[in-house]
Amino acid sequence: MAMNFDPFRELDRVASALLDSRQGPQLMPMDLYRDGDTYVLSADLPGIDPGSVDIDVDGQLLTLRAERTMRGAEGVKWLAQERRGGSFLRQLSLGQGIDTERIAATYENGVLTVTIPVSERAKPRKVQVSAGAPQHAVEA
Repeated sequence: MAMNFDPFRELDRVASALLDSRQGPQLMPMDLYRDGDTYVLSADLPGIDPGSVDIDVDGQLLTLRAERTMRGAEGVKWLAQERRGGSFLRQLSLGQGIDTERIAATYENGVLTVTIPVSERAKPRKVQVSAGAPQHAVEA
């Protein structure tokens, strides 16, 4: 397999490897939107074993964790190694009005999808208006 050598790409790769001081978990890119009475979070986690995905809800804090282990044979000569292994972490404050008991998640084709429903109490509702003056009880 022939690969074109790009000195600028190689310099960028080496510089980012040397200058990236983050040794902790990496961020996972995500999208978040509201669809009716549900928030939908989609996070890119390609190459992640679904068994390593961990989702916790502690009060109003949603924590997503995942681990990517890189497979490599002993004694191989790497020609390119741009994918990173390690742990991924994302934390979100859910705020009020979320039904934390009904949060659900699926992992398909490298995308983690978390559905976060709005609680019944936080949904908009109509208030019935009655006609007539309110009657007040007067005590003597």
